[in-house]
Amino acid sequence: MEEIDEIKEVISNYDKDNIRIGVLASHSALQILHGAKKEGFETVLITIPEREGFYANFRHLIDKVVHINTWKEICRDEVIKKLQDLNVIIVPHGSMVEYVGSECFLDLKIPLFGSRKIMEVEADPRRKMQFLRSAGIPTPREFSLEEDFDDLVIVKLPGAKGGRGYFIAKGKRDVVKKLGNNRRDVIIQEYVVGARAYYHYFYSPILERLEILGIDIRYESNADSLGRLPKSDIEPSFTVIGNIPMVLRESLLPKVMDYGDKFVKATTNVERGGIAGPFCLESVVKDDLSIVVFEFSGRIVAGTNLYINGSPYSWLYWDEPMSMGRRIAREIKLALERDRLYDVLR
Repeated sequence: MEEIDEIKEVISNYDKDNIRIGVLASHSALQILHGAKKEGFETVLITIPEREGFYANFRHLIDKVVHINTWKEICRDEVIKKLQDLNVIIVPHGSMVEYVGSECFLDLKIPLFGSRKIMEVEADPRRKMQFLRSAGIPTPREFSLEEDFDDLVIVKLPGAKGGRGYFIAKGKRDVVKKLGNNRRDVIIQEYVVGARAYYHYFYSPILERLEILGIDIRYESNADSLGRLPKSDIEPSFTVIGNIPMVLRESLLPKVMDYGDKFVKATTNVERGGIAGPFCLESVVKDDLSIVVFEFSGRIVAGTNLYINGSPYSWLYWDEPMSMGRRIAREIKLALERDRLYDVLR
């Protein structure tokens, strides 16, 4: 309760007429900044030196810049004080998980839109899969190096690394050989054959509804090009280099919505009030049309960058251009109008 009380105190001292939306200069920052401006908010870009030159091309989206030398410096007292003085609400994304780390963002005395504790679960591969199972969402079978198995598996490393370092193996012996000494916190999952689909959800505590705002497919370095070769001994790699838009057959949408509802309900066991805002379930759709979820992201995902002008799904809800970045800003605006800001911040 202590961290909740501290954030509540920070929010109580904010000038509600001058709230600014802040974001790390990475991942999905441009659409978050763009969406905030569309909803009438001033913006704050938090940047390290090597990112500053690129984001200078979008000065029209940025009102204030806070300079830090490393991502973890966001947790220094002087940086926190500067952000508090600017009435900043931070919108976290994948770089918050990977570069800042849970030991920092959990205690960060700045209001975050979304869920700190769900992002903490996301950063721990075992807790992540346990959470999905506890929510009643179908997941791939998992294997342990303590058991014998001969199945085709995918081996995953911890953190939001965009698939970097993942590999496929056949049986325990192959896994051990490819891992070498790097065996800490790895997840070994059944390799599920099917079409990949990644669902972008938004849960609104203000409107009390779950929205599907988009779907994408991740384009993964050489794994998505090996099929063009007649035969290859090249090991597939799964580093995500981009995203492709997808529209799902409509008969599958009720199942996708059901999984999202189960996820939202399960978050109430982890975080005060549960999750607010964006999250993503990452799945394989098998040929029998069953859906198996192999990952989740407890915040905005880079696949939403496809839909700066809205997706086919966001138009159905809003009938206007609505990116995930703008949807976040819209929720903050609605919360301010209804004096419920604390309900969407963690």
